[in-house]
Amino acid sequence: MKKVGITETVLRDSHQSLAATRMKTEQMLPILEEMDKVGYHSLEAWGGATFDACLRFLNEDPWDRLRKIRAQVKNTKLQMLFRGQNILGYRHYADDVVEYFVQKSISNGIDILRIFDALNDVRNMETAINATKKEKGHVQAALSYTTSPFHTVESFANLSKTLEEMGADSICIKDMAGLLKPFVAYDLVKAIKAKVKIPVQIHTHYTSGLASMTLLKAIEAGADVVDTAISPMALGTSQPPTESIVAALQDTPYDTGLDLNQLDKVSVYFSKIRSDLIESGLLDPNMFKVDVNALLYQVPGGMLSNLVSQLKQSGNSDKLLEVLEEVPRVRADAGYPPLVTPSSQIVGTQAVLNVTMGERYKMVAKEFKGIVRGEYGRTPVQISDEFISKIIPGETPITGRPADSIKPELETLRAKISEYITQDEDVLSYALFEQVAIKFFEKRRADMYALDADNADFKNKIHVV
Repeated sequence: MKKVGITETVLRDSHQSLAATRMKTEQMLPILEEMDKVGYHSLEAWGGATFDACLRFLNEDPWDRLRKIRAQVKNTKLQMLFRGQNILGYRHYADDVVEYFVQKSISNGIDILRIFDALNDVRNMETAINATKKEKGHVQAALSYTTSPFHTVESFANLSKTLEEMGADSICIKDMAGLLKPFVAYDLVKAIKAKVKIPVQIHTHYTSGLASMTLLKAIEAGADVVDTAISPMALGTSQPPTESIVAALQDTPYDTGLDLNQLDKVSVYFSKIRSDLIESGLLDPNMFKVDVNALLYQVPGGMLSNLVSQLKQSGNSDKLLEVLEEVPRVRADAGYPPLVTPSSQIVGTQAVLNVTMGERYKMVAKEFKGIVRGEYGRTPVQISDEFISKIIPGETPITGRPADSIKPELETLRAKISEYITQDEDVLSYALFEQVAIKFFEKRRADMYALDADNADFKNKIHVV
């Protein structure tokens, strides 16, 4: 039996889940050479919310982050999370933008693209998969795992087969809410391995306290790679601890071959980073706790913090339990979408409105209408005609692939920001986060002018001397 691979998430999902993606590039760089010596299957280092957070909160160029990480990591594959037709944003983009983003991600250093769709609508993954194949990248097609009367082991296994036929090089079971139970994981991996010939990887969160057990049962069933986070940034809403999984598998047929002493160097470094994040208020120690309510309400950690924040801002903090109970009802009305970005935020916001307005669907969020209208793709279960009429009266929902109605937009976007462009990738930053990107570009330009002025002043002083 071959060794189990480990994908380390501390550079992406770990701090996204625990500290709202606020780890800076400068906090990552000093340890990368040591991480590169570990022998990980891959480092998940980019994508997801990192792109948004770099521009919006950290005043960093996400492309520059990727290039800097790639320069330090010479032996380990770099992996990113890619939201299909949504790329790393919150709407569907034209095919030319998706294709260009994939091209630039790979040319800047990404090896593996984990591509998913919030609704598991494979039509929304097609362009990204084809573009990755064209650029000679590794397509890891992800199933957004969830539970409902309509999501079964068999349905996920069939979806895996479809994704393999579309060109996937590996399959990821992406359990964003920590809902995957150990024995279900065993059955699911067995069923998928019976259908496909490509490797299977497991991604889960510790939120409900099941994750380490889930990974072990998945490995017993034949999972090839598992996602873990170095221990100081593991547990809670993050992943199971890397060292614990490595130790558990030592001297077994599944031995990872990773050295705990080398991992300890990584752990010591991130212990200091964790302390810095807690001290700065960016990381709440409560995030490391287990929350078994995740199993009841199927609410991922990031979605829960959003709900708490929305209720606090509107003075309705005392209604959290009512909202959590409303979430599954809204999800059922909307065709049982898996709760992952952006559907988690959309369902959560509508649940908050239903509770705080005192009447269900008295006010309907624009994005929720979008799900009902079919703007995000085909929901796992068809939404009832009665509910469609209630939410979008007089309208006919979209039945085709949503991106088919989006005209090419790359050249138009490029023309809009010609004055700001200093690198090819800037048009992609603007495509995803228009106003946030403009703000970043303006700050970057001001910083460059200031630097030029400082340099000129310095040269003048030298000349005078």
